[in-house]
Amino acid sequence: MMPSLLVRPFAPVLGAGHQVPLVQGGLVRYVNLDYAASSPALAAVASQVNELLPLYASVHRGAGYASRACTAAYESARRTVAAFTGCDADDDEYCVIFTRNTTDAFNLLASAVPGPVVHLDIEHHANLLPWRGWEEGRGQRARARVVTARATVTGTLAAVEAELAREPAALLSVTGASNVTGECLPLAELAALAHRHGARLAVDGAQLVPHRRVSMRDAGIDYLGFSGHKMYAPFGAGVLAGRRDWLSAAPPYLAGGGAVRQVTLERTRWADAPARHEAGTPNLVGAVALAAACRYLAAFPGDAIRSHEAVLLAQLDDGLAEAGATVHRLWPDCADRVPVVTFSIDGLPAAFISAYLSAEHGIGVRDGKFCAHPLLGRLGAADGAVRVSLGLGSESADIERLVAALRELRANGATWRYDADYQPVHDAREMPAWAGMAVSL
Repeated sequence: MMPSLLVRPFAPVLGAGHQVPLVQGGLVRYVNLDYAASSPALAAVASQVNELLPLYASVHRGAGYASRACTAAYESARRTVAAFTGCDADDDEYCVIFTRNTTDAFNLLASAVPGPVVHLDIEHHANLLPWRGWEEGRGQRARARVVTARATVTGTLAAVEAELAREPAALLSVTGASNVTGECLPLAELAALAHRHGARLAVDGAQLVPHRRVSMRDAGIDYLGFSGHKMYAPFGAGVLAGRRDWLSAAPPYLAGGGAVRQVTLERTRWADAPARHEAGTPNLVGAVALAAACRYLAAFPGDAIRSHEAVLLAQLDDGLAEAGATVHRLWPDCADRVPVVTFSIDGLPAAFISAYLSAEHGIGVRDGKFCAHPLLGRLGAADGAVRVSLGLGSESADIERLVAALRELRANGATWRYDADYQPVHDAREMPAWAGMAVSL
């Protein structure tokens, strides 16, 4: 067993220290290694939400004190997110639109782009399917042009530039950090490259923003989408931040109240963005929670979180090698990674490994294809792999637990029996009462 590096959690998150049952009996501290799917809430975020709830009311059109306070909170959240992403909310050039998540943000952007889109083949489905959908009967001409990522970052950038030079495009849309390998692309270089060929740059920041400060202005990013549930604010809100002109010219994402200036039976005058795309009662709690997370993360020095996670990532890399796992990577020349690592172990199905870790060791990881099916196929893991992801609540002891469990599995096998779907047989663990509450009508 590797010696502990004594890296403690960076920030208090809800659920830290929570005890969960094991299939063989007894309780153990839960080890959450699935931050890339959905992160726990920061204690500071939950506190902010609890302060809001006693005065929760509708926003924008209420005259009562509660509605006025909630309207102020909602628009303050918009300004906070704008500042956090490096685009000024008071600047007519940019706007911040609250969405449900990153997928929602990119579907909204897909409805606003006035021309062809270029993207890589390694994208999460949120930055793949919205563009492909235009090719599959949604009533518009084909918009997507796919560039195959090369064996190096340098080669990939050259391939992207060659495609943009070959034929004009309105938008280049890329991941900021891979949700499979954690590898980060050089966004400022990509922005300069796109602008050189008359295109704008959109970035899927779902995995990047929780780990890195991103300034859209400094990097030259034109559109940025990300999710609250991946950055310690799991209350159902996401963001599309970006240049206002396309978004104000696009048809409303949803038709309804709040998105309009005037309605008659014959004609509708739509509002400009952001209101144009926020019809209906917005997710006030989600917006306030997301802004609270932004404020909390922005309070730390620029490299503090990165330094914390870099030590844990190095420990994880070493531990997985020690346990005989094969870590999947795209680019040997990639100099920047967030703490998202996907691995396989010869002869052991990914679903079995994740079930074993949960049932017998109280460790939560992710298995499957991570909404990135083409990329998993490229990595030689078309049937799925195991993903480990870290965050502000992670510590050295979590990685030690994981590595010890994997070594035990390889040396001695599982102690419990699993069925054909890799579910524990005769699993007597009880769910929390709230997870199975029946509604009596």
